Amino acid sequence: MPEAKTYKPELLPRRGEYTAWALAFAAALGLYILVLRNLVPSWTWFFVAFLFFSAISISLGNWMDRHTFIQLQNDGVVFENGLRKVRLAWDAVKEVRTFPARWGTAVQVLGEQAHFEFNTLGEVEFRGEVRGRVGFAQGKEIMDEILRATNLISHQKTDKYDVYTRP
Repeated sequence: MPEAKTYKPELLPRRGEYTAWALAFAAALGLYILVLRNLVPSWTWFFVAFLFFSAISISLGNWMDRHTFIQLQNDGVVFENGLRKVRLAWDAVKEVRTFPARWGTAVQVLGEQAHFEFNTLGEVEFRGEVRGRVGFAQGKEIMDEILRATNLISHQKTDKYDVYTRP
């Protein structure tokens, strides 16, 4: 490989994140009004907390997607998603597993000390219309390059995975 190649995943639109935050703040405002009138049903605290937790989770997921990359280098592979960084030399990769995911195919790259997972390209559809793309558009290319660079060619099928190991 002459130079390092860096890949980034497709990003979903942030409209869902903005909607989640708007709903959380609207619910908090409603709760505030109910507290002022002393009419607070017990379930409202849980409901507002759930909406804020959902908004935080969506924001964290979007933040991680925007900080995720896979870099294929001469001597190994680097995966980073903002919360963790994994660097595996090619000979440290012991196994690659693939399995169907909700969108695309999940690819697990396993070493003795570390591992990471990524998804190949998947399309999010709603009522027959593509609403977004997730995963790595070049996911198949990334997986093929990892298999080539690591000499993982022995292919076995299990109930859950397709497994690639050294012969």
